[in-house]
Amino acid sequence: MTEPRAVHLKKTKRSRMKHWFDEAFYRRTATQLAALDARFSATRFLDNALAGLEDRELLSRLNRTAEAFHIALPVSFPEQLSVLQAHAPQIGHNFTAIWPCAHVAAHGLDQPELSLTALKELTPYGSAEFALRPFLQSDPDGTLAVLAGWAASPNQHVRRLASEGSRPRLPWGIRLHSLVKDPSPTLPILRLLRADPSLYVRKSVANHLNDISKDHPEVVLDVAASWDLTCGHTAWIVRHALRTLVKRGHPRALELLGAGVAPQLDATFTATPRRVPIGATVTFGATLTSNARRSQSLVIDYVVHYVRSAGKSFPKVFKWKRLDLAQGETVTLLKRQTFRDFSTRRHLAGLHRVELQINGRRLAETAFTLSA
Repeated sequence: MTEPRAVHLKKTKRSRMKHWFDEAFYRRTATQLAALDARFSATRFLDNALAGLEDRELLSRLNRTAEAFHIALPVSFPEQLSVLQAHAPQIGHNFTAIWPCAHVAAHGLDQPELSLTALKELTPYGSAEFALRPFLQSDPDGTLAVLAGWAASPNQHVRRLASEGSRPRLPWGIRLHSLVKDPSPTLPILRLLRADPSLYVRKSVANHLNDISKDHPEVVLDVAASWDLTCGHTAWIVRHALRTLVKRGHPRALELLGAGVAPQLDATFTATPRRVPIGATVTFGATLTSNARRSQSLVIDYVVHYVRSAGKSFPKVFKWKRLDLAQGETVTLLKRQTFRDFSTRRHLAGLHRVELQINGRRLAETAFTLSA
């Protein structure tokens, strides 16, 4: 089975994704479910799933699918689970296959042992990280104990679920305020996964730690310092887990990555062209020449100061590159960025400053002008 695509996407993409839950999907689903259980009413399912379909967005369509199934098959929850588990391999699409997990979260909270087992079996077809959140809210200790067992599963989807489902700030998911306040209960799970052979799992562990770093940077730095960074898989997780702290120029994070020393180099930094309309692309160029007597580890970022109203600006740090610069070596780097509007970011015309940040220090500056 291929790795599921990430589901925390921008609003504009979600608007396109909602059409995965279209009339053809519902009619196909009704036919498949009716073949699995003669008590299932395809008519009742379609009446509920298709009513007001055009007015519903992605997550509303997903949750309505689960509710329509519940109405169309009025049997016990364990009997419903049996049908869902048989149906999940038929769905064939790793996002639309999330709806059986949504059904478990909506109707199985009072049967946690049965429900968590079902989520474990369903997650290879459609990730169950969102469905886990209500169980972590209602019984955090019991649910985390189950997740710790999942961290040793031979299935990468189940191991990832142990980390992804318990992320304190999971995008699109219910925020787990108790874990935002105190992340220590999930740290044993992350430790079990710190050298996981699956990149799919390692990405989740890194994102989980990055979540924690936004509220408890020293906790994450202590964890990273205690892990064996000579292991390639572990080192990869730590590099990605520290990305927010590195963007902020946190000295200890940079030191852990071998980039805690101020760079010894000459730097030039340019933006081309210097004037572009909103929606166009700017190319940033940096030329770095080492002045050091030995090789230097460099973490290179750039900071765009977005124009805001009333003459104000907002800085946003972008990751660029990590490299080792040998004694006397010169390197030239290029980075292209398109300044088009998104639902989450609107651009204003005006002069935009851009700074070159290396090892947390801002060494050079350029600028370009966006025109309306």
